[in-house]
Amino acid sequence: MLKTWRRFISAGTSGLLLFAVLINVHAGPAGAAAAADTQGSEQDVFRIVALGDSITAGYEPGMTDPSVKPYGYAERLLEQGWYHGRSTLSNYGILGLKTSGLLQYTAAIKDGAAATPEGIQPGLPDPRIAQFAAMTPQIRTELAAADLITITIGGNDVSSLFLNVKTLTEADFTAQLAERLAAYSSNVKSALDNIRAVNPMATILLADQYQPAPRIALGASYDKLMSAAAQFTVAAENIAATLNQAGAPVKVAHVAAKFAGVEGSLTHIIGAGAADFHPTQLGYERIAMVFAELQWGEYLTPAAAVMTSATAPMSIVVKGTTLNTPNKPILKNGQNFLALKDILNAVGATGKWDNKTSSATIIYGGRTVVITIGSKTIKVNGADVAIDTPAFLQKVGKEDKTYLPLAALATGLGFDVNYSSKLRTAFINP
Repeated sequence: MLKTWRRFISAGTSGLLLFAVLINVHAGPAGAAAAADTQGSEQDVFRIVALGDSITAGYEPGMTDPSVKPYGYAERLLEQGWYHGRSTLSNYGILGLKTSGLLQYTAAIKDGAAATPEGIQPGLPDPRIAQFAAMTPQIRTELAAADLITITIGGNDVSSLFLNVKTLTEADFTAQLAERLAAYSSNVKSALDNIRAVNPMATILLADQYQPAPRIALGASYDKLMSAAAQFTVAAENIAATLNQAGAPVKVAHVAAKFAGVEGSLTHIIGAGAADFHPTQLGYERIAMVFAELQWGEYLTPAAAVMTSATAPMSIVVKGTTLNTPNKPILKNGQNFLALKDILNAVGATGKWDNKTSSATIIYGGRTVVITIGSKTIKVNGADVAIDTPAFLQKVGKEDKTYLPLAALATGLGFDVNYSSKLRTAFINP
């Protein structure tokens, strides 16, 4: 079994080298600044910065298709942020990063000077590492503005201990565990000190270390490794306790407890040909739940996300409340449309319909938007703005309902509109 695990890990490491598909991850280095610009500086935006290893990056084995974007805990956490208002994510998870690398990376971020890959950690397999190293001045700016900073780190520090658990003597295992715990505590504490130097007020959530293999695979070694994971949890709690203060919380996200006893379904450690320590999609959701419940006290799942029918309507969440209406949202030409009356009621806008011109006039927050049926332009405070897909009339029972494109509403009224294809949900925040 141990040889099998080694083969799994080797396969996973080779897979990391093919992870170039993540260079342009959603809301990553280039996306975060752009998202903030489009939302407008006058709006309150909840900013999330995710630091750490490949779990932060959202890696899963087999990610070699450039069209497949990661959907890890950080991306789910961004979706949870949309329930509570305008939110952005900057994800700087680095494949293969150890706590020593996190320490060096946060030191470079604190200094605001471009780093080198070797200066962060020699031999990192992440193809984006040169980009991340060069971007430390920008990352410092993003970190300084963050409201929430999340961290997963430490798995790469202890992976060899896990792999060799069956061949190590009790004394050697105990000694190596103590060595890794000491290094973890020192490196992570210093890394958090660097982060606090840049942002003294943001909430910091540090995940503990889950044990990835089920009892059936580990046999007698299972309890030993679970005990080791518990010691890392205590170490994380001790670190958090030294930095936690009123108005600037540092909390431990107790991920390990959520994986205990159900490791086989939450990780890829047992699988056909490509298994490794990384979470499955269910595992990433479980991690996101822990982070979200720490931050907001809940983890929300829209109704559309659990529907299996491809023709089932998507969910619309407006200012954190799911829009319930008989006028179902419509997906047309890749664009999402809502009934005029529903969106007016949901956001508290005023509007009127002109039969002569087949146009709707919407007034909200000092903006006046005129949307005409069939037109590929809308008027925003009198100026023409091009849109991709025009509004249309939809027969609902005996009535013709005016359906407006969400993209046009976002452009015209200054709303923040985000669509999650995974959740099949549009989030609208005025």
